[in-house]
Amino acid sequence: RAQRVMASASLKPVSGPSAWLGADLQNKEDQWIYTLSPSDVEEIDKAIAHVHTIFPDPSGELNIAQVHKEHFNVPKFSQTLATIQEDLVHGKGFILLRGLPVEKYTREDSALAFWGIGLHFGEPVSQNAQGHILGHVADLGSDPTLPTTRLYTTNKKQRFHVDSSDIVGLLCLQKAKEGGLSSICSSVTVYNELLKRYPELLSELMSKDLYWDRKGEVPEGRQPYWKQPIMQFHEDQFTAFYDRNYLTTTHRHEGVPPLSPVQLQAMDKMEELCASDPIVLHMVLEPGDMQFVHNHHLFHSRTDFIDWPEVRRRRHLLRLWLSAPNGLPLPEEFKERYGDDIRVGSKRGGIICPGTELCTPVDPFVGLV
Repeated sequence: RAQRVMASASLKPVSGPSAWLGADLQNKEDQWIYTLSPSDVEEIDKAIAHVHTIFPDPSGELNIAQVHKEHFNVPKFSQTLATIQEDLVHGKGFILLRGLPVEKYTREDSALAFWGIGLHFGEPVSQNAQGHILGHVADLGSDPTLPTTRLYTTNKKQRFHVDSSDIVGLLCLQKAKEGGLSSICSSVTVYNELLKRYPELLSELMSKDLYWDRKGEVPEGRQPYWKQPIMQFHEDQFTAFYDRNYLTTTHRHEGVPPLSPVQLQAMDKMEELCASDPIVLHMVLEPGDMQFVHNHHLFHSRTDFIDWPEVRRRRHLLRLWLSAPNGLPLPEEFKERYGDDIRVGSKRGGIICPGTELCTPVDPFVGLV
């Protein structure tokens, strides 16, 4: 540990557009909210109609996975999306696109619009062992106390975390009855604050002796856990990877030690900073809002929520995990989670296990009453 503390003494703060404060942006929504124009929506409508003519399906169940970027043609809007994508990866790292008219679309067409827009930011990758490349954030009744449960399938609070892809996108279809507030923060800013105020704890977060639980989603040839720092540098680029829910259950595996008191203290302090003013930025996702976040430079969270009793009124967000073609160079440790090929421009990230078949389910509530 003494060596880690000494190493932290050589670290320097990170500057640039990704090192922002929520307080500086909270009342400057024009800097992080883009409202779709009538022209944007018209192009999206035409793209949806075009896809249905290319892939007619008498059953009405379009296989969204067969839709590629060139199929979803939005000529003028794509120029805006290209600018946003660059800012996502190499700028402040997030955007809220507002105004997708989900109230007039079928659920399938809402998913298709979200998918088509997401393709302009990156290539979708699998979000779980089932191969969902179009995912659903909703309370499906999963038991949050089980070590294999992914919390996005419950109504429980999700602490600040990242997902296992370059970019994560969410489309709000329906809000909860109460709660479900979305919050984000710059992990770059959190790193800078840790370096300034708690360098000895920062050294714990940058240690390679942290064990992550795969929650039963084990790729071929891998162990049921892996090792990776929370914060690190590679080719002079900062990157962060964090989800406490994947760290606190790993000691259930043979040979894996439980987290030490100082490791827990370091995570507590980091999360305290994430949620603090002036670092954090809060937002309420309304139906038709699309939030895209760069996982390597941002943490995101949501509060717990109370749902409507009727299944069809339940809180429901569509999710994309995207591999960015212009992503950051990543350290070797990411191969354990992102796959063996993590080169810039490769399709990286996501979860592929034996038997995984990529799919785009549109309705997560089938069978629920």
